[in-house]
Amino acid sequence: MTDNFLFSRRKAIQLMAGMAGGIALHSVTSPVARSDSMMKMTLGGVTWIGLTPFYIAKEQGFFTENNLDVNLQIFGANTDYMAAFLANRIDGCISAVTSEVVLLADKGKDYKIVLVQDNSAGGDGILARNSVASIADFKGKQVAVEQGAVGHFFLLQVLKEAGLSEDDITIVNADAPTAAAAYQAGNVDIASSFAPFLSQANEAQSDGRIIYDSSKMPTAITDFYILDSQYIEENPEAATAFITGIIKAIDFLATNRDEAIAIAAAQLEVTPEALAKDLEGIKLPGAETNLEMLANTNSDLYILNSLNAMGEFLVDQGEIQAVPDMATFLEPQFIQSVRADR
Repeated sequence: MTDNFLFSRRKAIQLMAGMAGGIALHSVTSPVARSDSMMKMTLGGVTWIGLTPFYIAKEQGFFTENNLDVNLQIFGANTDYMAAFLANRIDGCISAVTSEVVLLADKGKDYKIVLVQDNSAGGDGILARNSVASIADFKGKQVAVEQGAVGHFFLLQVLKEAGLSEDDITIVNADAPTAAAAYQAGNVDIASSFAPFLSQANEAQSDGRIIYDSSKMPTAITDFYILDSQYIEENPEAATAFITGIIKAIDFLATNRDEAIAIAAAQLEVTPEALAKDLEGIKLPGAETNLEMLANTNSDLYILNSLNAMGEFLVDQGEIQAVPDMATFLEPQFIQSVRADR
């Protein structure tokens, strides 16, 4: 797997004011001929392993069997598909990360989170020298991390657990590959990064280890499927058909793993072995877990908690003025319906 494959998914958080609309690099259309009687949906996204269920659903016909034709436009950058969504040129987004859905809400976009796509479960982490015994020992030290990116937010959450804040460390601003390289070369004692750079640096640098990874904080870094509210109102059956297809694809991945990974790997232009390895760093929640994350206010997995935490982070960073009412953007009715029909 190339470095650009995973790196393309986790750009730094950026303000969307004045963004120009992006141009899709290519589209993924239905494997069967389009029919005027079929429901239509156009989504935008960037290359990311979380697209695995989508590609499985497309190839296996899980959308078309429910009369839905989905067109996925792959953009060159996250900000491009966000601009297209704001301009109402697409019906929704695949792989919108926590920070992006908060920024879209802040910009006044009327949309709904209809499904959780994936949670980072070890794909993101923090490297530390053996001399750094615990997170508490980060105090007074330099930490390489990309400021304003999701890794920065993750780092602050880890510090908070240990009773520390950003004021207790000195940040060395570096993107994920650069931070990992600086750690590997011995230029910093602590670095925040993500796969594949995280594991590469860990394997190459014997004096140190991954001291903390995202498997210990399962909702800190999450990707979502989001749809325009007007589209949902006008096409509720299409929303249900889409979610049905994704859930069926996740089940297919569980029962026919080799075949499923081969399907997605071909679309993502990587080897099945590379995709299988990278999938170990994320979790793809099925119907039951999705319902818990979107609707169970008493669950530790309830996604509103991490959305509000991200909103507070963006306020602190000066990206937004106030935290939007993110509860109004959660829409569990479709996954509830799909689960009830299973």
